[in-house]
Amino acid sequence: METTAQTLTSYISTLTCSSCQTPYSAFSKQTVSSCCHMPLLAHYDATINLPKTILKQREGTMWRYKEMLPVLHQENIVSLGEGFTPILTLGNLAKKYELKSLRLKDEGQNPTGSFKARGLSMAISKAKEHGVQGCIIPTAGNAGVAMAAYCAKAGMRAVVVMPRHTPKAFKEECYWYGADVILVDGLINDCAAKVKELNSNGELLDVSTLKEPYRLEGKKTMGYEIAEQLNWNLPDVILYPAGGGTGLIGIWKAFKEMLQLGWLDETIQLPRMVAVQAANCQPLIETIAGRQANAQNYVGKPTIANGLAVPRPLGETLMLQTIRESGGSAISITEEEMVEGLKELGAAEGLFVAPEGAAVWMAARKQLGAGLIAPDEKILLLNTGSGQKYMENLSGVFSHI
Repeated sequence: METTAQTLTSYISTLTCSSCQTPYSAFSKQTVSSCCHMPLLAHYDATINLPKTILKQREGTMWRYKEMLPVLHQENIVSLGEGFTPILTLGNLAKKYELKSLRLKDEGQNPTGSFKARGLSMAISKAKEHGVQGCIIPTAGNAGVAMAAYCAKAGMRAVVVMPRHTPKAFKEECYWYGADVILVDGLINDCAAKVKELNSNGELLDVSTLKEPYRLEGKKTMGYEIAEQLNWNLPDVILYPAGGGTGLIGIWKAFKEMLQLGWLDETIQLPRMVAVQAANCQPLIETIAGRQANAQNYVGKPTIANGLAVPRPLGETLMLQTIRESGGSAISITEEEMVEGLKELGAAEGLFVAPEGAAVWMAARKQLGAGLIAPDEKILLLNTGSGQKYMENLSGVFSHI
């Protein structure tokens, strides 16, 4: 691809249906595949010679991996400085639990306070590239906030549909970014039904999880960063809070792409990917246990970890595939356990994480206790957001003080 001052050297080549691998153009606006109505996956030119040394002089954002991202023209990037969040060593908890290596990648330090900034920056950038005038999203909270912010930056209309019980902080932030906010009784699947009704004329681009191909491409940059920040030595196990599952799928996609690029040694052992869900909403657990064929009719309940209240994830098959390919597992955490994890991470490490991040720490503790993780393994936790936005959910925890 010819490079000019206005062109990114993106090596995107095609999109394929995640179910039957039918190819689709990567150069026109796409949603889900028309063949199977399933997520489309982006692929890049496998023949490129792209040494990882190119990264040395680049900006500390997710756009440092531009060749392996889908935006074609520099002027279409809608960025608030997302990505390259720190990986913190949790030395106090490692000592307490006699662990060799315990780290946490803190996505709460992204713009808009969560990992959703990555996916929505990418989706809105591609929407801009395709001339989209407005976007709509069903959200449990953080994704709506991120979409509202990036649409504001891009000069696009934003319509956010969220559960009525979503903490006030999420709603108000969307208002401040100028979004239209619609409240629905129910969970994110009920919001998705409302989005379909509101957008029946297709006037707005639906940027629901995996209903367009590019939020996944933003989320996968977590995988690239994990490898680069750890000097191309990967953890033995990564624990990730999986609601819609885009981050879990994306990190695994990144590892496979880096093997293809030669950025990772071909003999490297890839991490086991552990999907962490809320006991109140655990569709993956139910499918893996054989209590349901899939999550299409699963009914979940609200949880203090709003992002885990996703009862019928479109990416279920891709999540299960990631778990299977990585030799990983899925585990659920109760509301009480999340509160315990929040207190422990706060008091021991000075981190006020989202309940989703607390769930991940408690999952690590449970897997250590069950012998599924060994104390001498390199453990990486993913905290997906800042605890500040969840204060309303947690308001009763210290009511006795």
